[in-house]
Amino acid sequence: MALSQRENLMKLWRREGYEYVPVHFLLCPALKEEFKKRCGDIVYQDYFNFPFRYVGLGFKPQDIDWKVYYPGVEFNPGTTFSVFGVACEPHPGSMHMHRMHHPMKSFTSLEQFQAYPYPELDESGIDSLKAEVEYLHKRGLAACGCPGCLWENSWYMRSMEELMMDMFDGNEKASYHFKRITDITCGHAALLARAGVDFIHMGDDIGMQESIMMSEEMYREWLKPLQTRLVKTVKDINPEILFSYHSCGYIEPFIPDLIDSGIDILNPIQPESMSFEKIHAEYGDVLSFWGTIGTQTTMPFGTPEDVRKDVNKNLKIAGPKGGLLCTPTHLLEPDVLWENIEAYVQACHDFSL
Repeated sequence: MALSQRENLMKLWRREGYEYVPVHFLLCPALKEEFKKRCGDIVYQDYFNFPFRYVGLGFKPQDIDWKVYYPGVEFNPGTTFSVFGVACEPHPGSMHMHRMHHPMKSFTSLEQFQAYPYPELDESGIDSLKAEVEYLHKRGLAACGCPGCLWENSWYMRSMEELMMDMFDGNEKASYHFKRITDITCGHAALLARAGVDFIHMGDDIGMQESIMMSEEMYREWLKPLQTRLVKTVKDINPEILFSYHSCGYIEPFIPDLIDSGIDILNPIQPESMSFEKIHAEYGDVLSFWGTIGTQTTMPFGTPEDVRKDVNKNLKIAGPKGGLLCTPTHLLEPDVLWENIEAYVQACHDFSL
């Protein structure tokens, strides 16, 4: 009897083999429109038979004039504010990209952080969340819980420069801010785990194109304890839930620490920054992977044959036990040819060892 998409994916990620190669990718708004022109109103995740869907809880409504945290700033029309107060400002010609503004950038005292209106989870949605997970499972799909980011949400609010200076100085402002964000994220993750999700996925970029974003010492002092607490929160509730971690860029020196924190799946193994073959040879017995097809190179600038070659190469590296959800490493941008997307899907469908 054929495995469901959920069963096949979880078996693959547990490195227990697989019956068929699943596919997954994210489309930017322009490519969503292209898909709609070609295929109609069907949801592209359903059309391509993706093996999982994302789920999560919302936050309690807030009645806050976020502009008070941006004195003297004149925003472009269409600017929005996240539940954390981060301003996202559109600009002509920037398509789906925006400029980010940081509400805590000018804070100079701990008291300003303590007075800030951090968002609160809306736990009234837990029954709906459980029902959504059950519905996905009945459809044979896995449920991926997304509790939010630790490092990224923290610096989105404070600004990377200011937060790194706080960390460098050992400032109590950084300690307080990280704790508040971690409390929110762990609370969300716990509810997702209790709702029955199959895996948790979080994204916190700690790599740049050719180097790590901070020293290993700074990472171990400030971020690793937060990540370890988050994973433990989930595993204490259900040790069978897998934990997936996303960081773009070069993060090879951090991989042993991520494994030590309890990470099961590493995403996206950006090929412009790291070698999947090398990483798999060193860690493939203890880690699974998600990604490996370059969205800075192969997907936008390669040919369909280039796409097929990369898919086949990486799936062969992973071998018959699986351990790789072979996908583009990030959002597919407007310069990606539709033929390359089709080539990726077909290569996955056609693959055999």
